[in-house]
Amino acid sequence: MGFIKNQLLNVVEWNEDREGILFWKWDNNEIKKGSKLIIRPGQDAIFLHNGAIEGVFEDDGEYDIETEIIPFLTTLKSFKFGFNSPFKAEVLFINTKEQTVKWGTKNAINLQAPGLPGGMPIRAFGTFSCKIGDHDVLIDKVAGIKNTYSVEDVKERIIANLDRLLMSWIAKEGKDMFNLQISATEIGEGIRADLDADMAKIGISVTEFNIESFSYPEEVKKMQEKAAAQSMVTDANKYTQMAMADAMANGNNGGGDGC
Repeated sequence: MGFIKNQLLNVVEWNEDREGILFWKWDNNEIKKGSKLIIRPGQDAIFLHNGAIEGVFEDDGEYDIETEIIPFLTTLKSFKFGFNSPFKAEVLFINTKEQTVKWGTKNAINLQAPGLPGGMPIRAFGTFSCKIGDHDVLIDKVAGIKNTYSVEDVKERIIANLDRLLMSWIAKEGKDMFNLQISATEIGEGIRADLDADMAKIGISVTEFNIESFSYPEEVKKMQEKAAAQSMVTDANKYTQMAMADAMANGNNGGGDGC
C-alpha cells in the first residue's frame, strides 16, 4: 500500500536546467493527492485550468498543493482529491529575473553619407536586457501555444527589427556618420523604447539596450586614424605656438621689471 501511495505523489517544480529560459510549462497536468509545489527564488508559479489563470504564487518555498494552493484557486478551491481523481491543471513557471543578452547586426547596414552614393556600411554590437513584464499578455499570446520561451526567441524578434531601427535613430537630428559612438547612448535609448513597445505585445519588457561599438569599413577607419593624427599635430603646433607666446610675454615683462 505504501508503494502505491508513493506512486501517486509528484512534485511540481522547475529546476531551470537551461539558462536563458523565460518561462517553462510543467508538462504533467495530473497533480495527485499529497503532491508538493516548489517555487525557487526568482520564480513565480501560475496555475492554469482550461487556459485561464486560476492562481499566481510568487513567494519561494515548498507548499502542499491540497492544503496550501487549491484553497486559493479561483474556480477550483472546492476541489477534493479522491483515490482516482487527480487534480488536472497546467503550471506555468515564470522566470522573474532580468536577462542580459549580447546582440550584433547580422549584416552591415548602409547609411546615407555625403560623397558615398552607395551609402556607408556599418555594423553595431552591444547588449540588451529583458524580462517578463506582463504574464497575462504572455499567457494569452505565447504560453497558450508554447511550452517554453527563451531569450534567444526574444533576440530573434529584436534582430529582425534592428536594422530598421538603427537606420531610423541614426538618421534623426543629423547624427555624425563618422563618429556615431558619441550618440550611442541616445540612439540606444530610442531603440530600447521602440523595442519595448513592440515586445510588450507579447508580455516582454526590454529594460536596457546598449550599443557598445559601431564598426566601420577598414577604409573609413584609416581615414579616421589619419584625421586624428593630423588633429594631434595641429593641436601640438597650436600648443607650441601658445607656449612660445607666453614665454615671450613673460620674458618681456621680466625685462621691463629689471629696468
